[in-house]
Amino acid sequence: MTENRTDFRDRAVRARAASHGLATATRGVKDGALHAMADALAAAEAPVLAANERDVARAGENGTSEAIIDRLRLTPDRIAGMVDGLRQLAGLPDPVGDVVRGWTNPNGVQVRQVRAPFGVVGIIYEARPNVTADAAGICLKSGNAVLLRGSSSAADSNAAVVAALRAGLADTPIAPDAVQLVPGPREVTTELMQARGLVDVLIPRGGAGLIEAVVTGSQVPVIETGTGNCHLYVDATADHAMALEILQNAKVQRCSVCNAVETLLVHADAAEAFLPKAYAMLAGEGVTSHADERAITYGPGDDTVVPATPEDWDTEYLSLDLSVGVVDDLDTALDHIRRHSSGHSETIVTGSLASADRFAAEVDAAAVLVNASSRFVDGGEFGFGAEIGISTQKLHARGPMGLPEMTTTKYLVTGNGQIR
Repeated sequence: MTENRTDFRDRAVRARAASHGLATATRGVKDGALHAMADALAAAEAPVLAANERDVARAGENGTSEAIIDRLRLTPDRIAGMVDGLRQLAGLPDPVGDVVRGWTNPNGVQVRQVRAPFGVVGIIYEARPNVTADAAGICLKSGNAVLLRGSSSAADSNAAVVAALRAGLADTPIAPDAVQLVPGPREVTTELMQARGLVDVLIPRGGAGLIEAVVTGSQVPVIETGTGNCHLYVDATADHAMALEILQNAKVQRCSVCNAVETLLVHADAAEAFLPKAYAMLAGEGVTSHADERAITYGPGDDTVVPATPEDWDTEYLSLDLSVGVVDDLDTALDHIRRHSSGHSETIVTGSLASADRFAAEVDAAAVLVNASSRFVDGGEFGFGAEIGISTQKLHARGPMGLPEMTTTKYLVTGNGQIR
């Protein structure tokens, strides 16, 4: 335990030292470092894939669910996406030094609020090794050193990715210690959460259990990323063809991610015409629908539609499962969402402007979508590049967190001798 603590502290101290130079690095230096990291990661595709194969094999032997294995698995296309994400970051504006607001007081003193790096960011995350490259790139571009604490399930993959990224930094002005993996047993996670003064902010990415453990146990400030119990409400005036297409995309395209829809609510006036078509489409995609007493009556009577349990409404399945309910009206849908939403992304499909406006105004979530798939709730899809996660809290950052959200601010006050 003592050795682990000493090793972690050494990494954190080196990250702090690297952050000092990174905070003042020019955009050109940081962008060059991102391209160097991308080149090194692309060149390391073979060892990264070999390392990932070992992680996937262990996961399969341990009985890990297919949804988690999907998050864990890397492919040449996914590595190419990680490489492209680093290059895209290099093309984005540098948030450091941006003036959020500024003014001149009557006494001539100039006040400016500008963006500045946090310093050292700790990321605690599960499975997905693509997060390793995304987080490293976003933190570097926003002027932060990063300590990456991935799960043991992706230990070999993360080590291979970080080795490549650090090799890329070796020939740049950015110290490789700006990007570090934090290995070791479970106790090391506790050390990271207690590293107040060495680590400026923690960001957990993963399931509800991980997030709750970090939020409640950390002595370091936490930006909370939330689970995705996302709802799709089909209003009485919805275009059914549009609703089916959105439902298919939001549930099936990639069911193991936080912006996939987990609950379908259908207005009673639309249920008879819409639900049989929805069930047929979902069954064809391998989805099991968990339906309430009213919704199940529109099902085909086979095992593709089963009775919902009370627990289903609060479940983030991350699999080809979907809760389905029939509601009397928009008010009932809104009440259901208030009681069961995780505050991530909520969708309405409607032909009524009044219903759309009410839904947008009354739903309390990081993202509200009207006639569009919840799969759009993503930093890249929003147009600001790779994201560090999707925040469901209400302080500092909410929704997809890109480069500006990975900075804090400070005030620059300039005068010419004024005194109070």
